[in-house]
Amino acid sequence: MNYKSIIKILSLIGMSVGLFFSLDVLTGIIYHENYIKLALFVLLFTLGNGAIWFYLKEHKVNLGIRESILSVNILWILIGIAGAIPLILYTKVSFASGFFEAISGFTTTGATVYSDIESLPHMILFHRSLMHWLGGMGIVVLSVGLLSVINPTGSMSLFKAESTGISMEKLTPKIKDTALSLWGIYILLTFIDMLFLKLFGMNWFDAINHAFSTISTGGFSTKNSSIGYFDYSDGIIWTTTIFMMLSGINFLAHLKMLFKDSSGYKTEEVKWYLLTFVFISLFLTFTHDYIDADEFYHSLKHSFFTVASVMTTTGFASTDYGQWGHDAIALIFIAMFIGGNAGSTAGGVKVIRYVIIFKTLFAELRRILHPNALINVYIDKKKLDNKILSSTFGFFFLYIFTAVVTTLYIYGSGYDAMSAISGSLALVGNIGPGFSLVGPADNFGFFSDFDKIFFSIVMIIGRLECYTVFVLFSISFWKKF
Repeated sequence: MNYKSIIKILSLIGMSVGLFFSLDVLTGIIYHENYIKLALFVLLFTLGNGAIWFYLKEHKVNLGIRESILSVNILWILIGIAGAIPLILYTKVSFASGFFEAISGFTTTGATVYSDIESLPHMILFHRSLMHWLGGMGIVVLSVGLLSVINPTGSMSLFKAESTGISMEKLTPKIKDTALSLWGIYILLTFIDMLFLKLFGMNWFDAINHAFSTISTGGFSTKNSSIGYFDYSDGIIWTTTIFMMLSGINFLAHLKMLFKDSSGYKTEEVKWYLLTFVFISLFLTFTHDYIDADEFYHSLKHSFFTVASVMTTTGFASTDYGQWGHDAIALIFIAMFIGGNAGSTAGGVKVIRYVIIFKTLFAELRRILHPNALINVYIDKKKLDNKILSSTFGFFFLYIFTAVVTTLYIYGSGYDAMSAISGSLALVGNIGPGFSLVGPADNFGFFSDFDKIFFSIVMIIGRLECYTVFVLFSISFWKKF
């Protein structure tokens, strides 16, 4: 195990995160808040990581799969601690609560321990949104562009360890260029979303915070009632709905579009993603009872928003959908299971995996009827390798296993079944709110400190899509490959 390489990578990423955290300080200066403690922390954190990197600057980084996986796991723990410190300094929460909030931010889960968000300083509100935005595309993907400074040939393994989806496709000759291009798309979408939110009535501070949370599919808001606070503007509701759905699409598809190639939007995954979204949204519109003078339109608006929020694992709320009745809740549960596209900022199982699972099951049924026939599984007219099939079913098992264990843990702690089931799905799927005690109008602040640490680990497992964490429990991982 090349520990010096791991430490050097982590220190480089730490410096990058520290530089971004300086924006929190800038926010405190703009709003005339007591930023001194925050500035001191950011300075020490950035310089400390810089000193480590400088000490190891002559060390040649050599990242194998083992080092990459270990780096990613350690990274998420360390940035959780770093992200928690400003919260602890300014909001007087316990370490466990701060760590939970920070992990929820970086993993783009959006679950919170705060009951009165609007009482938080502007620099802390911005800090929460910034953690979302950095975690959305991935701290490690951000670092890939910087890794070329150290190791031009070793960044691919780290990129694969963090990135989501079935496989990674390179559009440019170097993975560094692909990563930086993806960040360019990410920044562009954030900027456009921010402008539309401002146009439809938000102030600049709320617009940039909600743009950060929307494009990262995170869900932290600057308001206690989330997007519901802005229900006076239909433009804000529909803008957020559209950009949540765009953020749930594979960012490589957006990148291809820059090269005037629309093929990324014509894949089976995108087609099923959009069809599922429209079907569930329309079904929800007609099934829940929404009392209003203009009932159907408002039902349509909030249904489309809610399904987009839950399906893309953003976790925003435009209203308390936990009060919509059993049929509506059942439909929202289905959306919680789906997730976005592979290669997007969304969490969950991902649509492509369901396409693979169902195609494989139908292929097995055909094999029963035609035992001598040669039947393969195809996605976008490409034959799938058996490794992908086994990996997909293995992931699905680990995902359900994690959700079941978390459900039993919450239920065994004395909470009701609805809170346990929806809470576990909200955590492992990086969705944020669930139902009952953890519904869109509530928070996770009432859980014990031990619970919050446990939930933080669950969120990391979900963000890293199970394998990257569970492989650490394999004896063979610690042996030489």
